[in-house]
Amino acid sequence: MSLLTVVRGGARSIITRAGGETRASRLASWHSSVDTADVSATVVRRVRLPADRRAPGAAREIVRAALAEVELTEVMNEALLLTTELTTNGVVHAGTDIDLEVVADREELTVTVTDFAEGLPTRITPNGVEIAEGGRGMLLVDHFATSWGTTHYPHGKGVWFRLTRGRPPSAEPSGAVPPFGAPSAAALAALANSELRLVDGGIGPAADRLLTRLCGAIAATGGLVRLDEADGGGLRPVAGYGAVGVDPARLLTVPLQVSWPWRGELVLSVGDTPSAYARPLAELVAERLGLALENERLRRTDLRRQAWLTFLAEVSELLAQSLDIELTLALIPRLVVPRLGQWCAIYSADEWGDPKYAAAAHVDEDLVGGLVEQLHQVGRDGPMTRLRDAVRTGLQTALPPPVDGLAVPLVARGQRLGLLVVGRPANLRRDGEEFAIIDDVARRAALAIDNARIHAERTRVAQTLQKSLLPPALPTVDGIGFGAEYVPTLGDAEVGGDFYDLVPMPAGRWLVVIGDVSGKGVQAATVTGLVRDVIRVLVRDGRPVPDIMARINETLVERGSGRYCTLAMAAVGRGGQGQLDVILHLAGHDRPVLVGADGKASFVGTPGTALGLLPQVKSPNMSVSLAPGDTMIFYTDGVTERRRGTELFGIERLRAAAGTFAGLSAAAVATRLRATALAFSPEPPRDDIAILALRNEA
Repeated sequence: MSLLTVVRGGARSIITRAGGETRASRLASWHSSVDTADVSATVVRRVRLPADRRAPGAAREIVRAALAEVELTEVMNEALLLTTELTTNGVVHAGTDIDLEVVADREELTVTVTDFAEGLPTRITPNGVEIAEGGRGMLLVDHFATSWGTTHYPHGKGVWFRLTRGRPPSAEPSGAVPPFGAPSAAALAALANSELRLVDGGIGPAADRLLTRLCGAIAATGGLVRLDEADGGGLRPVAGYGAVGVDPARLLTVPLQVSWPWRGELVLSVGDTPSAYARPLAELVAERLGLALENERLRRTDLRRQAWLTFLAEVSELLAQSLDIELTLALIPRLVVPRLGQWCAIYSADEWGDPKYAAAAHVDEDLVGGLVEQLHQVGRDGPMTRLRDAVRTGLQTALPPPVDGLAVPLVARGQRLGLLVVGRPANLRRDGEEFAIIDDVARRAALAIDNARIHAERTRVAQTLQKSLLPPALPTVDGIGFGAEYVPTLGDAEVGGDFYDLVPMPAGRWLVVIGDVSGKGVQAATVTGLVRDVIRVLVRDGRPVPDIMARINETLVERGSGRYCTLAMAAVGRGGQGQLDVILHLAGHDRPVLVGADGKASFVGTPGTALGLLPQVKSPNMSVSLAPGDTMIFYTDGVTERRRGTELFGIERLRAAAGTFAGLSAAAVATRLRATALAFSPEPPRDDIAILALRNEA
């Protein structure tokens, strides 16, 4: 005989082998944490199993292999049954990892299951009297084991049993009546070894097999497993066997150990004189069913929570796509119904703190009108009274039948914005998780509403400020036509730097102005207003255009905060033979397009230096005569730099389009150019667009 010492993971295992290396390697290959040894035909195996429902099955396989190796299959049924009971007790009741030790030779088997929980097991006789240490499983251990006992440690306890070759219960003839009316070891082993594998999320087929074996073991004429999954359907059968009577005295009912909100029970027809082992075995089966159902409940809960997280992410994404407050209010009920309720209504809060109806949705759209009428009923305890209280107190409020709903305040950034009212089905149990989801949706909806409200306020301010930077109306002048268009960037939320103006000059002349201040927002608007005001003041003082340009440049250098401005100014006056004399000054601005009455288009003007960049600027002037029917089109770079992917609208496309506008009024020219530029790309404008058309209508 030789000794082989194996060290794995810091643990030392001793394998004594008498038959070569093959057998030892086979024993050692069971598990990285299993110790095996064979001394004088004795097999020893030790393994730590996790607190998992699969632990009893793994323990049975280890015991089965050990018995097969020492050829002690005579006690196989009892060994597997008792191993199942001890490991199941450790998993279900102790809730800790368990250590399994198996010692087997040709004459006897000893199995020890050690857990790490405090407390002692209790054993119960068939008449219900406790026997020292043990549980319902201990009753079976006490009946079938040759001997058994417990070992106590500071950190837990171990329960062991021993089976010896020739033990009478394993040799019972078929049909014999065991002591105390106990089922045979083979029947109990079959019952213990029944696998509870869930197929497609259902326990029915596995529970049917287990129930059939239980009824056969205790001679019950029928049985039912009933489960309430907290879906409003109450207790419903999920498995059955035979016929179950209605006489309570002939029924044995055992609750299933599942967590709230699920509940269940095992019901057996045991007759007038049930087996003394009926209740202990029913409770053991109920524990196994409860463990399987609890795993299924946890699996469903996990899937449900994943689904809710996905739902909340979708809600956030959809709400974030709109900054229009009316669209946001209309969208919220559609997100809630039917996922969280049969109907949903959204109310905003007016300046007096009263709820103001905004939108509603119902699983049956034909009932929306009637729903709104019910919600608006007033009275001492009417729905509208409760809605007012909910807005003013900021507390969730239940609405009584027939409305049967829940009003959740919409609060964002400390401000009460309104109510989210959700209708719950009358037969649906109050689900705390769903109420938490409703509360979460209300918070997200309130934030979306507040964002839309802030955006609407910013848009209103931007539009008001933008209007103040543009002339309220274009002047009407005999023989001169003016037309203008302005397109802000991305939904009017920011004030742009583009502007135009028409300023009267002495001797019946007019100063046409169009410009573009760098940047956007309040600072750009401030500079734009500064430039407009300086131009108007200096024109009233009679300053010539070059002086006006120089003074604006000085002002921007000193007070422009690093911003600059491109500017085109044209002094327009009547000339001889119906012509308009135009003196054009460009300060870094794009050259205007001159469109003749015959449709010929060309760019005119000499580019100069943008204002606000250098202490001194050059602004060369150019005289242009507009014959009757001629049009001069001024524009900002939002037209020529309009993009379609990587392609620009460009000056050549502008020239070609302008040639088609011959013969149109100045207003029509500005409108047509605006439409042409916007139609070039499906994307919203990335830059402001300002267009000003001057036409000789003599």
